[in-house]
Amino acid sequence: MRLANCHNFHDFRRMAQRRLPGPIFDYIDGAADDEIAYRRNTAAFDDCDLVPSVLRGVTNVDTSVTVMGQKLALPVYCSPTALQRLFHHNGERAVAAAASKYGTMFGVSSLGTISIEEARRIGAGPQVFQLYFHKDRGLNREMMDRAKLAGVNVLMLAVDSITGGNRERDVRTGFTIPFRLNLAGLTQFAIKPAWAINYARHERFRLPQLENHVNFDGGQMSISRYFTEMLDPSMAWDDVATLVQNWDGQFCLKGIMSVEDARRSVDIGCTGIALSNHGGRQLDGSRCAFDQLAEIVDAVGDRIDVMMDGGVQRGTHVLKALSLGAKAVGIGRYYLFPLASAGQAGVEMALGILRTEIERDMKLMGCTSVRQLSRQNLRFRA
Repeated sequence: MRLANCHNFHDFRRMAQRRLPGPIFDYIDGAADDEIAYRRNTAAFDDCDLVPSVLRGVTNVDTSVTVMGQKLALPVYCSPTALQRLFHHNGERAVAAAASKYGTMFGVSSLGTISIEEARRIGAGPQVFQLYFHKDRGLNREMMDRAKLAGVNVLMLAVDSITGGNRERDVRTGFTIPFRLNLAGLTQFAIKPAWAINYARHERFRLPQLENHVNFDGGQMSISRYFTEMLDPSMAWDDVATLVQNWDGQFCLKGIMSVEDARRSVDIGCTGIALSNHGGRQLDGSRCAFDQLAEIVDAVGDRIDVMMDGGVQRGTHVLKALSLGAKAVGIGRYYLFPLASAGQAGVEMALGILRTEIERDMKLMGCTSVRQLSRQNLRFRA
């Protein structure tokens, strides 16, 4: 399959599946337990219909938004994700450059494979650093200080990842970092030798945000042990309030799903929240962000910027979320499969397709600006 034949999310997913060894593809594609939350994230959009307005004289459309003080040319941003150089040797470099080209926001994770500083140098657009909360408070402070010095615009704290989810696809193949594959996993790597050759020819795989504190090379620590041993499940609202004060800037909580937690986020001084079930990768059976969006926007949307992610595969999905009151929409797998397929060219193509869909769909909806979208444009099925 050639890149020119990719026209949507599903095409990029199929192309990535052909290129990647099974365990790595499953790491992107998989989710927790029975993967119900993962499937529901996209299915939720199907329960909602768009109601277009016609004869509105739409010629040009404005897709720009402002969220957490950042002006984005598109109402979508590239959510921070881990281990990107496993999927393509350019990893976050490719995504940062593509996001900058399209004038939208990009994020680096604590488990990113390039440093915060390098990412900031690549892209001129707004950037996010996603922090996991560690038992080692010195590590938390170091990461925040580095992000501040690098000029990161938004700190995003993942509050839904105090331990790792039960991702059974990874268990079946033995996938972790460093690799400790079982026979099933090794077989999958053996039938995709091009990936291994490419991996060996490029620079050593690193996790720069963690390398001063964690040694993954020696096999003493793995990604699964990182989640179970280094992250702090005792994290509470007082801890987060301290982080908000210390950061003293745009601060977003990612993983908020209830009205009560949204209100607490406002109370402690956060400027944004991202409704998310972590792509279904943490708590299976959890509510999806789109289904929670309206009631949370109604409760706090006039006091804090509300975003959402999970299951977004089409421009119409983005318009539905914006119509319910989201200020912007995060994408993850939507750009990871193109990254795995063709690096920066793949991510750029995927963002271009999404921009074209949003622009076309806005015209068909009779909207010249995303700010004109409202719940009057929607009807939910009984």
